[in-house]
Amino acid sequence: MSSTDPTPPRSTPRSAPRTLSIGEAMSSLLKDDLRLRFTAYDGSSAGPADAEIGLELVSQRGLAYLLTAPGDLGLVRAYVSGDLVMHGAHPGDPYALMTLLMNHTKFRRPTPAEALAILRGLGLSTLKLPPPPPQEHLPRWRRVVEGLRHSMTRDAEAIHHHYDVSNAFYEHVLGPSMTYTCAVYPEVDASLEQAQFEKYDLVCRKLGLQPGQRLLDLGCGWGGLVRHAARHHGVRALGVTLSSEQAQWAKAAIDRHGLGDLAEVRHSDYRDVLESDFDAISSIGLTEHIGIRNYPAYFAFAREHLRPEGRMLNHCITRPHNRATETGAFIDRYVFPDGELTGSGTIITQAQDAGLEVMHEENLRVHYAMTLRDWSRNLVEHWDECVAEVGLGTARVWGLYMAGCRLGFERNEIQLHQVLAVRASDQGSDGFPLRPTW
Repeated sequence: MSSTDPTPPRSTPRSAPRTLSIGEAMSSLLKDDLRLRFTAYDGSSAGPADAEIGLELVSQRGLAYLLTAPGDLGLVRAYVSGDLVMHGAHPGDPYALMTLLMNHTKFRRPTPAEALAILRGLGLSTLKLPPPPPQEHLPRWRRVVEGLRHSMTRDAEAIHHHYDVSNAFYEHVLGPSMTYTCAVYPEVDASLEQAQFEKYDLVCRKLGLQPGQRLLDLGCGWGGLVRHAARHHGVRALGVTLSSEQAQWAKAAIDRHGLGDLAEVRHSDYRDVLESDFDAISSIGLTEHIGIRNYPAYFAFAREHLRPEGRMLNHCITRPHNRATETGAFIDRYVFPDGELTGSGTIITQAQDAGLEVMHEENLRVHYAMTLRDWSRNLVEHWDECVAEVGLGTARVWGLYMAGCRLGFERNEIQLHQVLAVRASDQGSDGFPLRPTW
């Protein structure tokens, strides 16, 4: 073509930018086949049509939650707010759904081209973060304004967030024992109540409790161990809890069972206990809340408050390793604010460094999975009453939380250890028989 040719060159037509529907976007980010049915408000879908379990995204707000929050936090926000609906599984026990998600939906990061295609299809407006559901606690960095982490004030607020939900709600979920810690199942088919009785009695046997001795129970909850030790072992038991709701319920239960001459529960930080020379100290589910950096002071407190040959039993959730880890965004913001976990080796090391002699340790990981199974069953059975008591969003949080933790224990992502220690006398005597008696 000459420079004087008036005919303009023909341009190559450009193809329209590729866009993705919500269903296509979901499928494109999976490393494995989607084993559940996913449907969205734009009419798109993914996964087999005959799947027994499904998820339905019902609003753009739910999509915004999914796209703007890291990890599982977006899924939780969408589900708790009602923007992501579960089909084929009960919200009180979404164990089957969560098993499918963990086994078959390993999300990967999109490539730049995929990210652009997703945004074209879904719209840039979906990147605007909606307000989190009201059940969500502040993120860790925002809590700084409330006080130093694991100060008495901030610990009290964290305990209030989780434990002062509703005593009636806990009665439905935990059952008659009102025990919110790992049970010990003497047989595979034992009931939850039998298993909680066995747990309390195992603790008392490990502590070697005898009539007339004095027991201090740190973080006593609703006073189950305090009452058990007083009634079945004849000890004078003092329990302390940061939850006012727990303390009120425990005091009423002590009076109801006629144990006021032996058992006492105080609404108090354990660090405010002035009495000393206890024969035994129990700590059942407290260590997760106190902060790893506070372990030295915590175990030093225990040693200082025990008489020579006095025993301490520490029962807490642990990791299968000894790296200090936080609990993840969902657990931290919706369940246990400021919670921290580490391994049993760290627990043992800190107890030893505080001057306690460690005599025995035991991993009850499988028992906690069974405990959570039974709590979930209770939540399903009493779902309507629980929703009426705490609201639908909070009930959904509990369903997710317990099913997810059950999977964590089953897959050895978390464990439960009991560590038994003693304050040996200056002469080295520990008061233990040659072999365990429990």
